[in-house]
Amino acid sequence: MIKNQIDIITMGCSKNLVDSEILMSMFESNGYSCRHDSKNPQGEIAVINTCGFIGDAKEESINTILEFAERKRNGKLNKLFVMGCLSERYLQELQIELPEVDKFYGKFNYRQLVSDLKQSPVVPYCGKRHITTPHHYAYIKISEGCNRHCAYCAIPIITGNHKSRPQEEILQEVSNLVADGVKEFQVIAQELTYYGIDIDGKQHIAELVSAMADIPGVKWIRLHYAYPTDFPWELLQVIREKSNVCKYLDIALQHVSDPVLKAMKRHFTKKETYEFIRRIRAEVPGIHLRTTLMVGFPGETQEDFDELMEFTRWARFERMGAFAYSEEEGTFSAVHYKDDIPEKVKQERLDKLMELQQNISAELQAENVGTTQKVICDRKEGDYYICRSQFSSPEVDPEVLVPAHEKQLRVGSFYTVRIVDSEEFDLYATTKI
Repeated sequence: MIKNQIDIITMGCSKNLVDSEILMSMFESNGYSCRHDSKNPQGEIAVINTCGFIGDAKEESINTILEFAERKRNGKLNKLFVMGCLSERYLQELQIELPEVDKFYGKFNYRQLVSDLKQSPVVPYCGKRHITTPHHYAYIKISEGCNRHCAYCAIPIITGNHKSRPQEEILQEVSNLVADGVKEFQVIAQELTYYGIDIDGKQHIAELVSAMADIPGVKWIRLHYAYPTDFPWELLQVIREKSNVCKYLDIALQHVSDPVLKAMKRHFTKKETYEFIRRIRAEVPGIHLRTTLMVGFPGETQEDFDELMEFTRWARFERMGAFAYSEEEGTFSAVHYKDDIPEKVKQERLDKLMELQQNISAELQAENVGTTQKVICDRKEGDYYICRSQFSSPEVDPEVLVPAHEKQLRVGSFYTVRIVDSEEFDLYATTKI
C-alpha cells in the first residue's frame, strides 16, 4: 500500500467521470495523490464511483465493491469509500449488506468525503478538474437530473429534477480547460436541450453552445443526450453556422411505434419522429445523428417491432446503439406494466435490429472512401494512429485508422487525411493527399 495514495474507480457514464475528476482535484489540493481506474491499485484508500442505471451496471458496481472489500479484508487496503448513483439510490441497503465499506456517499454529497477523510481544515475546491481523458478532450457537464420521467427510466429517481449549472460557471470551466490544452469538448447532460428551463423558464442551450464556440482555443464542440419533445430549433442554427460546433447530435429516440411511445411516456408520436429527422437533416446538411433504441418494452408487439425496423431502414442513422428493456424497480413501467416479453424474444429482436444497423453503417462508411476529412489523433495502437473526425465521439463511435509508418503524428493534433478503405464501423486513411 502506498500512503496517501487514493485509487478512484469510475463506473458508468461520462457524467460520473466528471464527478470523479472533481474529487481527484480536491484530493490533490489537500495533499493526496490519485490514480484513476488503475489496473493495479496500490493506494491505501479506494473510492468507487458507482452506476445504478440498469441491472448490468448495478451488478458491475456491486462486484467491484466486493473486489475491493476483499482487498481490505486481506490487508491490502486501509479504507474503502463508495459514492455515486448506486449508493444514492440504495444507501440503507448497501450500509447493511456491505459493512466493509467505511462510508457511503451519494450523487451530490461526495465532496464531503475529502473533509471526512482529512479531519483537518480543507483547501476549498478551486473549480478545476483532474482530467482523466487524453488531454486534448474533456467532458463538460451542464446540468444534473431530468424532468422528463420516461416510464422505464430510473434517472429522475436517482438524481431528481433537472438543475442547470450557471452559464458563467460553465464558460469559465471551458476557458480553464482550454488554458490547460483541451481542444475538444463533449457537452453532456441527462437532457441537454432542457438547459436553462429551471433558471428562467426558457431553453438556453443554443445561447450556451454559441458562447462556448466563441471562446478562443475551442476547436470542436459535440452535443450529447438531447430529447426530441420541445426541441429548441434555434440550436440547429448554431450547429450549422459555428464552424467549431461539430455536425453531430446525440438524441435518444427509443422507439417509433405510437403505442410503445405512449406507454413509454415519451410525449412524441411516430409522425413527429419522422418529421423531426427530416427537419434536422434539412437544416443541417451532412449532420451525423446518434440515437439509442429500445426493444422488448412491455406490450411491444411484432407489429411494433416491425415499425421500428422500417424506421431504422428509413432514417439510416450514422450512429446507433440499442438495448433490450430491463425492468427497474420504482419506475412507472415496473409499477404499472408487466414485463411480458420473453428474454429470448428480446434478444432476437435486438440481434435483428443491430444486424440491420451494421449493414447500414457499412454502407454509410463506404461512402466516405475517396473523401478528405479533418481528424484529431487520439492515440497510437500497434501499427496505426487512432484518429476521429468531427462525426465521432470518443470511445463510442467509429474511428479513423492511419498507418503509423507513413508519418509521425502527434496525439491531440489535427490532420487532413484521405479515406482509402472502410469496414462496417471504422475507416482507414492516408496522410498522402
